[in-house]
This record gives sequence, C-alpha cells and structure tokens, in this order.
Amino acid sequence: MLLSIDTSTRYAGVALSDDERVLSCQTWYSVTNHTTQLMPAVSELLAGSRLTPRDLSGIAVALGPGGFSALRVGMSVAKGLALAAQKPLLGVGTLELEALPYLEAGFPVCAMLDAGRREVASAYFGVSGQRAREDLICPPEELLAGITQQTIFCGEGILPWIPLIKEQLGPLAVVVTHSSPASRLWSLAEMGRRRLGSGESDDLTALQPYYLRMPSIGGPKRRDWVPQQS
Repeated sequence: MLLSIDTSTRYAGVALSDDERVLSCQTWYSVTNHTTQLMPAVSELLAGSRLTPRDLSGIAVALGPGGFSALRVGMSVAKGLALAAQKPLLGVGTLELEALPYLEAGFPVCAMLDAGRREVASAYFGVSGQRAREDLICPPEELLAGITQQTIFCGEGILPWIPLIKEQLGPLAVVVTHSSPASRLWSLAEMGRRRLGSGESDDLTALQPYYLRMPSIGGPKRRDWVPQQS
C-alpha cells in the first residue's frame, strides 16, 4: 500500500492505493493551515484499512510549489512516517501532478498554481509530455504572451484567470475549467507508484519542498522556489 500526502494548497488530501487503483482518500479545504487536520486524516485512513505505517510500501508527498506553512506540514508528516516505519519517501512536484491527466492528449499542457500577488506558478509540457521550458513564477499576462500554439490549460491556479486566458489566446486555449483536489491526489498516487515500481526513492534528509516564498518573519518576503527539473 502507498500512502499519498498533498498539502500544496488550501485544498489538501491523503490517499491509500495499491498497484492498480486508489482504494480510499480524504480531501478537505483548510481555512488556516493543515497542522490540525493532516495527522488525524492519515490516522483515520490507515485505521479504516486496518493498517499501520509499517504495512505501507512507501509514502508519496507533493512537493509544491506552494505556501511555506502548508508544504512544511505535509513534508514533516511524510518524513516522520517514512523514518519511523523505515519506508521509501517519494516526492513529486505539484505542477506535474496537475498536468498528468492531460499529457497524452496530443497537445502541449500548461499547468498553473496560484502564487499570490497576482502571479502564477506554471510548468509547460510539450506534446511528448516532457517539460519544454523552466518552470516560471510570473504575472499571467507574461505567461500567456509566450504561448504560440494550441495548449491545454489546467490546474487549480487557472480558475481566476480563465476570462483572461480565453480573451488573450482565443482558439489557442483549451481550458480545463474544473480542477479537483482528488484528481491531483490520484495523480500523486500514480506517480508515486511508478517511481516505487522503478526502485526509486528520495533521500529523507535532502528532499525539500518548493516554497513559493519564505515567511516574512525576520525580513521581507522573497521568492525561494527552485523549479523541478524534468
């Protein structure tokens, strides 16, 4: 069994999956942060299947980009469980999770997440399904100015910008108007399963989330996101 944990945005979730499918999952919207919700959700999910962390085959965690507090909670829980149960830890970037369901559609895919301050974080995948450029944090107008061919737009971050995308790109934009946290969680389970099946895992001490910005305590906020490489 693989446990998947996603706290990339205010929409978070946990899932249990086997080699073929997601067997159970929980998703929720957090109005503050995920500290008080995540461990109870993990415990309930495991108890519902009569499992302990030692029964797991591995733990997959969404790496972001996302907010500092939210990602820190998810990563801390994932690392703690992996360390205590001596299980593989598998990190996957959230933009890749948003794009996964559309990568075989025959079009380039642009996955977007909200970055705050009227900016978006985005990843652009070519028809082959591979990243076609470095991931970006920028205003949506700047992102759209670089789109020259028909592209699928997906991800939680597109929702406020759908009118702008359609106005600026017209028929070049194929917009996925519904973004489900459960779909992202299922993508995490699938990507985790693939990596686990290939014998891959991440270094427990070295794996870090992709923070959009560090907290402002002690100094001004700044970007601190190292884009995931393909």
